[in-house]
Amino acid sequence: MEKAYGMAARRRLPSLGRGRLLLILAVVAAGAAAFVVVINPVGAPASGAARLGGTVSTKWGPLSAQDRTVLVKVRQANLWEMPAGQQAQQRAAAPRVREVAGIIAAQHLQLDTATRAVAEQLGVLLPVEPNGSQKSWLREMSGKFGADYDKTFVLRLRAAHGQVFQLLAKARAQTENTVMRSFIESGMKFVNTHISLLESTGLVPRRALH
Repeated sequence: MEKAYGMAARRRLPSLGRGRLLLILAVVAAGAAAFVVVINPVGAPASGAARLGGTVSTKWGPLSAQDRTVLVKVRQANLWEMPAGQQAQQRAAAPRVREVAGIIAAQHLQLDTATRAVAEQLGVLLPVEPNGSQKSWLREMSGKFGADYDKTFVLRLRAAHGQVFQLLAKARAQTENTVMRSFIESGMKFVNTHISLLESTGLVPRRALH
């Protein structure tokens, strides 16, 4: 029975399509590698207010709800843009799109490492999967091919990066926490680089810049 089951599973595998299979594997790998649940780490605030949305005191300055939102949003961006970039390296038709996708995937892995480290330092709980919209974008891209895939990948990531950049800019102007200031400044450099890379593909129309 076990042998028959294994053969049946292997026969079904190709029906997923190579690109969809790569996406599934990438999402699973990213989630597994990044799975972190932080409960009162050393140096973090012990107060339950950090989970309830209030501002708490830390030795690096006040930690606000907005500061925690930044960590959560950046984490979720990492969790969908890493597998998206990995998939685009395999599926994109244009060499420049594949190149940009590889850089973005690698840099989001670096950013995710930093995000988890800061969250642990400050005692912030992080999500372990993308949000509903981000999952739908991954599904959308998995059904595209050729030039249509390239355009969808670039436009989805460009729009997402624009939203995150606005969030980071506002948070940087308002945060009083020195650890968050440093993290946000680093994150803004990543996001700005990715925006420039995506625009360098020539697939971002003027309407997408508003």
